[in-house]
Amino acid sequence: MIRRVTLLVLAALMPLGCGTWRRAGSPGTPASPQEQFSGLFDVQGAYRRMGRFASDPPIQFIGTMVTAAGPGDSAVAVLGLSLENRSLVFQRDGDGFVARYRAEVTLERPGDPPIEVRREETVRVATFKETLRADESIIFQQSFHLVSGDYHIVISIRDLASPSRSATDGDFTVRTFAPGTTSEPIIVYQVTGRASRSDPLAVLLNARGSVAYGGDTLLAYVEGYEFTQPTLVPYEVRDREDSVVFRDSLRFAGGQAIEDQVIRLAPDSQPLGELTIQVGTSPNERSATALVSFSEAWIVTNFEDMIDLLRYFGQDRKLSALKNAPEAERPGLWQEFYRDTDPNKITPENEALDAYLQRVAMANLRFRGEDRPGWRTDRGEVFITLGDPDDTFDASPTSQGRIIRWTYTSLRLTVYFEDASGFGRFRLTPASRAQYESVLSRVRRSQ
Repeated sequence: MIRRVTLLVLAALMPLGCGTWRRAGSPGTPASPQEQFSGLFDVQGAYRRMGRFASDPPIQFIGTMVTAAGPGDSAVAVLGLSLENRSLVFQRDGDGFVARYRAEVTLERPGDPPIEVRREETVRVATFKETLRADESIIFQQSFHLVSGDYHIVISIRDLASPSRSATDGDFTVRTFAPGTTSEPIIVYQVTGRASRSDPLAVLLNARGSVAYGGDTLLAYVEGYEFTQPTLVPYEVRDREDSVVFRDSLRFAGGQAIEDQVIRLAPDSQPLGELTIQVGTSPNERSATALVSFSEAWIVTNFEDMIDLLRYFGQDRKLSALKNAPEAERPGLWQEFYRDTDPNKITPENEALDAYLQRVAMANLRFRGEDRPGWRTDRGEVFITLGDPDDTFDASPTSQGRIIRWTYTSLRLTVYFEDASGFGRFRLTPASRAQYESVLSRVRRSQ
């Protein structure tokens, strides 16, 4: 999968040595379908549960703070924020479009004066379509030198072309980095190793800690400090049920101020869901969380749930092949499905899937109160597949019960939903079901 982001911190970055892995068990029991669908519709909440800083609308961003050894007993820290283009207001500027925002960051440590940073940034894109991107398309980074201790952080982003502003806060701890210990695993896109503690931490952070299922390699950068001899440092990758799915060791040669390793989890080896990467043993254990999902724009972390969620998407033959595929073939088949259904191969996101899942989310909200989730109701099905009707009419209760009429003018379709029970359970009438399926088949053949 091709990734294109607007970078606000740029460096010449090179891959480093890596630790290998081997599978140590199978993932635990997946979360219930209700939990999975709730996660789909609450992306920010899912990242908060992973320990990320996450803001609410109108400007949704996700952030993380990572630390490594600095000069003396200090630490070098990097704050990374992940934003979506669609959160900002873009204006025409020459041949492209421009958005501007202001980032404000305050760090507080008991007994010390606050550390405050204010920056204004500009985002430029070439086309209007890029302004609507719903994936990670902007990365903001800010470096600090900090002493060890507990900190409180407040982060705000203000759109300079509108009144929109969002903020969030949280706590983090800066630990000491004694000889013979390691840094935390730092989830990155790219990184350049360091030779000394005084060197800057040259990383391009994956602030969300997320990768697309079957798509990208998950990279976790680890530094080792002043090992006096060759040393093996164990690491484990655990799933959300705390079952070990990978286990191996990082190999440090010793005799150097700083050594670096990169743990690489290849696309075909990543289990779906939330992962915890643990490096070292107590009391020097360090950990970080990551997420493997079907997309960065929405969160579903169970294969069967994803296939079920796409029941109205229209690619029945391909979905059947995915459903029946052996587990080892699923990552590659999913990426093939993702590419084949993508209407715009230039952008990294799949606009068709994004639009579909946005309708699923809207249907879940609009059509609550029946005996099933909103997206599984008959009204939800019609809305997801055909969109909003051009006209609606809610008839007064009749002898047959309450009736709702939807009209799609351009499709020459009128359907009726009947609540025969009187309990708000609307079903397509048999004639309407037949007409709807005929029109839907015609629409899909024309696409």
